[in-house]
Amino acid sequence: MGRDSQLELYGLVADQLKEAHSRVRELQVPEGVRMALTRKLLVITAAAKHDLAGAARRLERFMTDLDEGRFPEDA
Repeated sequence: MGRDSQLELYGLVADQLKEAHSRVRELQVPEGVRMALTRKLLVITAAAKHDLAGAARRLERFMTDLDEGRFPEDA
């Protein structure tokens, strides 16, 4: 992956992470579910430092789960 395309992917992932955090904050779910979702986002953020493409795929699956209403059980 070239430097320009990696920078572009980094910007895309950063924007999507911001959107995901915002969406999680706005959800009307029990606090335990919100915390579990936030932890997942933090794991994806940490993964982006080492495997940007993998983090992008994980984030895409996370967003799909949000869109389809698949949330972790209340912790």
